[in-house]
Amino acid sequence: MPSELDLHYPPDSCPFCNIASAFPSPSFQSRSRASTSSSSSRVESLIDCVPSDAASNHEKTTPSSFIILASQDVIAFLDILPMTRGHVLVATRNHRVKVEDMRGEEGREMGFWLPVLARVVSRVSGSTDYNIVQNNGARAAQVVPHVHFHIIPRPETMPQIKNKSWTMFGRGQRDDLDDEEGASLAAEMRRVLREELQKMESAPKL
Repeated sequence: MPSELDLHYPPDSCPFCNIASAFPSPSFQSRSRASTSSSSSRVESLIDCVPSDAASNHEKTTPSSFIILASQDVIAFLDILPMTRGHVLVATRNHRVKVEDMRGEEGREMGFWLPVLARVVSRVSGSTDYNIVQNNGARAAQVVPHVHFHIIPRPETMPQIKNKSWTMFGRGQRDDLDDEEGASLAAEMRRVLREELQKMESAPKL
C-alpha cells in the first residue's frame, strides 16, 4: 500500500509515462521475432527497440526527451538535469511507483537492458566507472514516483567535488541539458546501442 509521500505525482501527469506514450514500443510483428530460435531474428527484434533518428524527435514531449531505447517494457533516455555527461535514466514503460510494484516480465527485461545500456554509457562517455542508482519513495530521494534506474558516468576528474553537494542519489548541482547537445548525444548512444546488440548475434552461447 503506497504511503502519502508516494502520491505527490499523479500517474496521469507522470513525465516518464508521457515519454513512454510518445515513443511506443515496436509492433507486435517485430517483437514476435524474439521468440524464434534464430539468433539473427532475436537481434533484429532487439534492434527494433532502438528508435531511428527520424522517430526520435525530442520535441515530441515537453520538456524535451532524448530517447535511447523504447522496448516493450523498458524505456531509456537522457536525464535532462544530468549529474555528468551521459547520465541516462532507464525506466519501466508502465507506471510502477516502486521496484516492488514491477511485474516479473518487467524485471526480466530490465535485467537484460541494464548491463547493455551500462556498456553504451561507458563507451560514449569514455568513463569506465559509473553508478547505477535506484530510489524508492520520497524519503529515499525518489523525485519522480515511477520506477527508474540512473546510470551515471564517473569521469576521472570532477573539479572541487568536496565543495559541492554532488551525491549518487540525484541531488546537488545539476545543469539543464542543452537540446542540441542532448539530441546529438542520444543519437550517438542509439548508434552504439545498435552495435552492442549486433555483437550478440556472433556471441557464443552459454
